[in-house]
Amino acid sequence: MKKILIIEDNIEIRENIAEILELASYSTLTAENGKEGMEMAIAQLPDLIICDIMMPVLDGYGVLHMLHKNKRLRNTPFIFLSAKSEKPEIRKGMEMGGDDYITKPFNTTELLKAVACRLKKAEQISKELPPTPKGLNTLIQTAANKDSQESIKEDSNVQKYKKKQEVYLEGHRPSSLYYIMKGKIRTYKRNDEGKELVIGLYNEGDFLGYTALLEQRVYNENAEVLEDAELVIITREDFESLLFNNLGILHKFIQLLSRNVTEKEEQLLGIAYNSLRKKVSTALLSLYKKYNSSENANYSIDMSRDSLAALTGVAKESLIRTLGDFRDEKLISIKEGLIFVLNRKKLELILN
Repeated sequence: MKKILIIEDNIEIRENIAEILELASYSTLTAENGKEGMEMAIAQLPDLIICDIMMPVLDGYGVLHMLHKNKRLRNTPFIFLSAKSEKPEIRKGMEMGGDDYITKPFNTTELLKAVACRLKKAEQISKELPPTPKGLNTLIQTAANKDSQESIKEDSNVQKYKKKQEVYLEGHRPSSLYYIMKGKIRTYKRNDEGKELVIGLYNEGDFLGYTALLEQRVYNENAEVLEDAELVIITREDFESLLFNNLGILHKFIQLLSRNVTEKEEQLLGIAYNSLRKKVSTALLSLYKKYNSSENANYSIDMSRDSLAALTGVAKESLIRTLGDFRDEKLISIKEGLIFVLNRKKLELILN
């Protein structure tokens, strides 16, 4: 049963809202001012908060400000309740981060619809995003507070890319976010001598190109298709809606960035300090784990030796020699250029 906190200084309105919600099978908590409401929110962690704006001690804006500073409460759906129905007042409430705005007097249907909608949106955001346009559509609509199916339709905003085609180039200014519906992508950099270093691998369900958008700068890497791919193109405007209209979405992208930084640090440490055999085994295992999500025993790594050397951070000749050693040791097999992992456990146990 969902728990809803009602913060309202008018006892009749407060009790009326509580009664309506309880009849609709919600559990309710009530507070007569913002200070008491914040204390109750911290103690009870409600699923949703309905809060009046004009209150003594601490008003509704103050409550929302304090909620955003609390890690456990900052993503709680928040509905403003006010007798002020002017557009500037409603805009102010939404710009401060409110999820909805109900004006007094209101009817039962309006209240229950707003509560159900906000709870549903909060639940959608907490779910994992399926690698389909429908899943992405749900995410964008949720963040942008859109109820219609107009953001991304089944066949719109989807672009097909061929193997080895560039998605974007270093130095270009980003205008879109990419979501991989199908296929595999790599990101890489080149030094002044033209030597490549692969810095990222992306699969179905991954976002691509978000770092440059977040930092508002040009791309500092190239993105190339490893196998035929289908990418959903998300405009900068929709991306900003994803981030700035919902703290939950912003938190997800912060997590993506944090994980991205950690992976880059581990990759650089490996390139700097691992032995040749360890570098090659790590690269093979990285590809195997990233792109063989179904744990297919016959999965093959289909990557050019140049690209694999760029991922490993070694010379192509050294890579080929090490792959030959692994084949002789029956750790892998090589057929028509494809690499099959025969003994994953022994590859993982290769010492530095």
